[in-house]
Amino acid sequence: MELRSLARISLPKDEYVYLLGMAISVFISNNGFIIENIINTDSDYSWYDLIDKELGQLKSPIAQTITKNAGGEIAELFSDIVYRRNRIIHSFRITSSKNEQILATKDRRTHKQFDIEAEYLLEFIKLNNKLSDLLHKYRGY
Repeated sequence: MELRSLARISLPKDEYVYLLGMAISVFISNNGFIIENIINTDSDYSWYDLIDKELGQLKSPIAQTITKNAGGEIAELFSDIVYRRNRIIHSFRITSSKNEQILATKDRRTHKQFDIEAEYLLEFIKLNNKLSDLLHKYRGY
């Protein structure tokens, strides 16, 4: 089956769609890994409760477990990644100056609009790789 035929809406180039899917997938993986590390640090926390929390609501459990034991690097990186993820999720479709379908968003602090180009998605994936490495190190792998 031709996957593009699933959508009757114009789509970005295949590489962009692939990067977008990869970015969301690695983030979801790390979100689960954060929760796993919280639970492994303090069994009073419940996966069933944590998995339903909005990302901002994980700040306190992260602080009380991971940050308490390993410092703030993981929490700070996760916070940055969540901000970037929000910019992807709360984006809108545009036709870029290169006449390509991509996403655009605005910085919540400056209100400046910017295009989410492939480089943004690649950087997001790299930051998630770094977070995964830190979480593995924290976990003792």
